Amino acid sequence: MVTTPVTSITFEEYLTYDDGTGFHYELVDGRLELMNPPTIEHFLISKFLEQSLDTEIKRLNLPWLCFRETGVRTGRNKSRLTDLSVVTMDQAKELLNTSAVFQSAPLLIVEVVSPDSVKRDYRYKRSEYAALEVPEYWIVDPLTAKITVLLLEEGLYEETVFTGNQQIISQTFGEIAIAVDLVLNCANLG
Repeated sequence: MVTTPVTSITFEEYLTYDDGTGFHYELVDGRLELMNPPTIEHFLISKFLEQSLDTEIKRLNLPWLCFRETGVRTGRNKSRLTDLSVVTMDQAKELLNTSAVFQSAPLLIVEVVSPDSVKRDYRYKRSEYAALEVPEYWIVDPLTAKITVLLLEEGLYEETVFTGNQQIISQTFGEIAIAVDLVLNCANLG
């Protein structure tokens, strides 16, 4: 992770920041942190989960949307980029014609772990999402072949780890039937 030469930036400046490179940044304590481009495996897992969640939202006719790579404001001068966020239609309407950085807690956030994001996904985002009161947070970890589902209980996350052919149990999507192996194997192209 590389920090850009910009030494200090406010959240409001971050919303319109464009250095012309096309790179994506998170805002951490007023500093821009460059996010490395995801791997193909990362993209395939995110796409599979987005399609699965979209199918479930449509099947249940829920007033929700699933987005890839939106921002979530997690502090005064902090904003994280999510791999997937499930939000209400009202939350999405609030951001029409503005940067897609949610300032209220999504219903569910999914992060796919990459070698350079282990600490960020398991530690920093976990505490920031809990403080924002995101009710459910999934950490999909192809490096260790597991999916951790975190549910907010009295301000802290209680975690359940799923592996192998175990089906993910979600509070947000109570009827979803996706096995961990199915999620992780969707990235195998050969």
